[in-house]
Amino acid sequence: MIRLYGALVGLSLIWGLSFVFMKWLLEPAGIWGVVFIRTLAGAIILLPLVLRKTTDSTKKLPIKWLLITGFFNCGLAWGLISLSETVIQSNTASILNATTPIWTGLLGFFLFSYRLNKQQWMGILIGFFGILVLMDFQIGHLFGSQFVGIGTMVLAAICYGLSGQLTKRYLSGVGVVTITFFTLLTGAATGLVGVLLTEPVHIGQLLEPKPMLAVLGLGCLGSGLGQLIYFYLNKNGSPEFAATVTYLIPASAMIWGYVLLKEPVTPNLIVGLLIIFAGVYLSSKKKRNKETLTTIQKKEVSR
Repeated sequence: MIRLYGALVGLSLIWGLSFVFMKWLLEPAGIWGVVFIRTLAGAIILLPLVLRKTTDSTKKLPIKWLLITGFFNCGLAWGLISLSETVIQSNTASILNATTPIWTGLLGFFLFSYRLNKQQWMGILIGFFGILVLMDFQIGHLFGSQFVGIGTMVLAAICYGLSGQLTKRYLSGVGVVTITFFTLLTGAATGLVGVLLTEPVHIGQLLEPKPMLAVLGLGCLGSGLGQLIYFYLNKNGSPEFAATVTYLIPASAMIWGYVLLKEPVTPNLIVGLLIIFAGVYLSSKKKRNKETLTTIQKKEVSR
């Protein structure tokens, strides 16, 4: 139990800083270059663990689901986040990322026949209201040319929710290291295709101090170690429990953004964050309190 919550806090600190690293990498690497660099670096960091691990080598891996999960979790989602950060602040992106548990619950309801009670539906509605507050009720931002930013960040959160459900349903028998490595490789392939079809990576600019630090931090910490922790939480807790890391990320992202990027913390940002948190809490309360925590306790006792 303590181990899982410790991993949750550590992941929030790592991923909160990742939003800053993405800002630093966007100019020299481009949108898909950020995806390619962070996923490839993460996969390289995990390669020694994969080569040493023999648990999954003796059985047939669900390659199809590893590829699909990797595309949504590491390829498409991270591309959408990078695209979003060309328009909105890193702290705003992190708050919209916090809607992931809401989308996890909704996707579970529509795709996997999970039941949601009245309280959870109310939480989902409150979460949507929080997004509107964050947008200053400019609903038009979600349509047309202004979709990039708020809209694309919401799509990224939906991708995270889907990958969480797919992981629990189809990859529960696969080791955490294996899941992380294969999904990162899939993300790297997605990023490479994106780079080839759009803008090239400026290698010279990547060697400057900030981009180089971002490559190391985003690739090794955010993508490598971070993904490892995320799938550990997903497998040993639940998709809903792993998704609650988004409760903690915005706070650290706000601090990092203010200190390192001089991003202002506006009233809309604070109020929207609090409303979204209330919605996320209500929408996932039943799962976390009754089902998730019981599962976690049983697994801890069995060890």
